[in-house]
Amino acid sequence: MKFAALIEYSKDQALVSAHRPAHRAYLTNLVEKNQLFASGPTEDNFGALIVYEADTPEAVEALIRADPFHAAGVFLNWTVRPWKVVFFNAHLAPKG
Repeated sequence: MKFAALIEYSKDQALVSAHRPAHRAYLTNLVEKNQLFASGPTEDNFGALIVYEADTPEAVEALIRADPFHAAGVFLNWTVRPWKVVFFNAHLAPKG
């Protein structure tokens, strides 16, 4: 089941930048384990939208808390909601 998490980040851009490589390595690992559907930061520096694949909201909470961004204090607040893909346009998906 997919869960969408809207996550608010710290406004400290130096903190975010310093921990971004570890965060992205963590997300890459989740992709490889089929636990991440999609992820990306918001364009307004609010934070990110991350869509996880998990059995329960509690499993998603564990994934969020295991993220290096959480340990570093980048993640301030988040909301996790079950999410169902109804439409998907492969032509608009990022390439590469």
